[in-house]
Amino acid sequence: MPSLSAAPRLVATDLDGTALRADGSISSRTAAAFADVERAGAMLVFVTGRPPRWMSVVADAVRHRGLAICANGALVYDLHTERIVESHLIEPDVLGEVVAQLRANVPELAFSVEYEGGFAHESDFRLGGMDSKAVAGLRVGASTLTSRPCAKLLALHPEMDPDSLHEAVQDLVGHLVTATHSSGRALIEMSAQGVTKASALAALSSRNGIKPDEVIAFGDMPNDLPMLAWAGTSYAVANAHPDVLAAVDHVTAANDEDGVALVLENLYR
Repeated sequence: MPSLSAAPRLVATDLDGTALRADGSISSRTAAAFADVERAGAMLVFVTGRPPRWMSVVADAVRHRGLAICANGALVYDLHTERIVESHLIEPDVLGEVVAQLRANVPELAFSVEYEGGFAHESDFRLGGMDSKAVAGLRVGASTLTSRPCAKLLALHPEMDPDSLHEAVQDLVGHLVTATHSSGRALIEMSAQGVTKASALAALSSRNGIKPDEVIAFGDMPNDLPMLAWAGTSYAVANAHPDVLAAVDHVTAANDEDGVALVLENLYR
């Protein structure tokens, strides 16, 4: 296990596919390692593509301590108060233009949006994860979908390769939004231009007088790449996307083998 000259002042970790197990749970070992970080006086920040409404399990596991950077940097969420404390949203005029450009050039796309207080989706958007049990009342038309600011716009294709779809979206609307992806599906996640996990983490670190070389970050998917590049020390879990494995300083064990905890135990225990 690589050793650092001093324990980092800030630990930034992705959740799904990284710190969480495949079933979405936090193992007792990982929860204990998170507690070690806080006992040592370091800052623990969850940096995730998840919206705040998906954070209850994590908040419970860490006893409602700390902050989470959600929606790939668009929302900062206080786990103690369970309130959004900072937002970086896509404005309706940009949303409308992005949807129009993508719909005209990439057939079969379906869209959904993540607002500060919930989400909405088109009728042909195939829901996954926790939203697969969402109520039908959240189905709306495109004009309603883009009628107010949102934290994240999602575009789903039924069959394209995720990396190929991301490349197409980047070429078409990369000047309007920041696009990435974080799942095995052809699901592209778009934030306001310039908003990434790294931008939100850098701002939070700066406010707390923490420099990049005092930060260690963990991730597994392309939406983690900006954060991993910004942090002084970067780790991928063994199950990470090939682009992530190629970009990091170190690789730890897979998420189902408590890879994040393994590193944190070495640093803080």
